[in-house]
Amino acid sequence: MIVSFAMFADAANISQEGKLNILGVFDAVQVGSVPAMHPRAHLVVRFKGTPEDIGTHQVSLRWVNPGGVELWSSDGQVELVPPPPGVTEIDIPLIASIDLPLDLVGGYAMRVFVNGQQR
Repeated sequence: MIVSFAMFADAANISQEGKLNILGVFDAVQVGSVPAMHPRAHLVVRFKGTPEDIGTHQVSLRWVNPGGVELWSSDGQVELVPPPPGVTEIDIPLIASIDLPLDLVGGYAMRVFVNGQQR
């Protein structure tokens, strides 16, 4: 299973038709001072799997500040079920609505792990 893309957005959802909708993609935030909290950011990750990836996978998200300190984390599972006959790729969207803590000025990283391996 690979990460096809990962981004922060103001909003995201999956429509009734199964379409992934993403609004207001961003890669930087501005605050008046730190510490601060960026409220309700949506982390959108699209995983791609193949029939060989069928089964349960551990997914971990880690928000890390410029000094390498983890400020936020979440763990969960993704279950890939067998696709219809003839389908060779499986799209698995993940939308996490989170508040981003900011305690230092500089570059932050959201680290995505699948089965313990950073992707």
